Amino acid sequence: MFGAIPGGYFLSRLVASIVMLVVVMSLVFIADRQIGDPARMIMGTTATEADILEVRERMGLEDPLWVQYRRFLAGMATGDMGETFRYGISKPLNHGANLPDSRKTLPIALERLPATLFLASVTILFSVLVALPLGIYAAVRPRSLGDRIVNVVSLAGVSIVEYWFALVLILVFAVQLNLLPTSGYGTFSHVILPALALSLRPIGRITQIARSSMLDELAKPYVRAARGRGIPTSRIAWIHTLKNAAIPIVTTIGDETINVVTGVIIIETVFGWPGIGALTVEALGIRDVPLIEATIFLLVLMVLIVNLVVDLLYSILNPRVKLGT
Repeated sequence: MFGAIPGGYFLSRLVASIVMLVVVMSLVFIADRQIGDPARMIMGTTATEADILEVRERMGLEDPLWVQYRRFLAGMATGDMGETFRYGISKPLNHGANLPDSRKTLPIALERLPATLFLASVTILFSVLVALPLGIYAAVRPRSLGDRIVNVVSLAGVSIVEYWFALVLILVFAVQLNLLPTSGYGTFSHVILPALALSLRPIGRITQIARSSMLDELAKPYVRAARGRGIPTSRIAWIHTLKNAAIPIVTTIGDETINVVTGVIIIETVFGWPGIGALTVEALGIRDVPLIEATIFLLVLMVLIVNLVVDLLYSILNPRVKLGT
């Protein structure tokens, strides 16, 4: 199936993704150095200048900026994003002392990755299963009452703020009805409310694009010919036209997957979901620079992987699409 994908195109897209990763993470590196002195925040206002200097040396913040950047790039290449400032550096240390309770940041972020992937997967799967039938139904019955209802629902989906909708879900289903937990992780009941909060926008966007793409396909001559042979419109839509309309739909699903991955930062915090998003907020709260860089590194990497997969799917869904031309 993947034989239709030119090797040169795949290599060029892979190189472009790596370059983009380096550029984005370089901007993160620059921004992290502008948020203040992490050593002073860790040590507090009662620490002496000698204590702060010692912690800065242990963090590597006393090195020239180009040395820090070179170490940063080497860390991305080797998977070593440094040690978190949260463990083992909260008290003054002797120079050269070992930190038995310090931890590498990337393994900490990787521990949170399965929870984020699970939440994102459930959200996108649920969104596609709801949005595709709605979009196709509206396209098959244009300007009907059902079509108008679908348009209103999809417009509401892309307009409502996720954070506000998450709070409404908690108040209704967790507080008032006591049907679902307000926060936590471990059972399927814990993922329902976060997934619903995240799926509102994807459902709206995918429904709109599916309806528009299907309307374009249903207006083509081969559809009229199929109708003339007595084939039901619903069968034509699901069997014949959906694949031809799939490219913009897949593109939208990819875009919304990226939005879900980046949107988990807020939703995970609201629902106490132990994923990368919540970890990023925690790291930002205490200015743990290496931990911030590790979490954003994984988030950016997931976004680039989604973009790459969507591009490669084009040639599979439609052989007429020539990749790399």
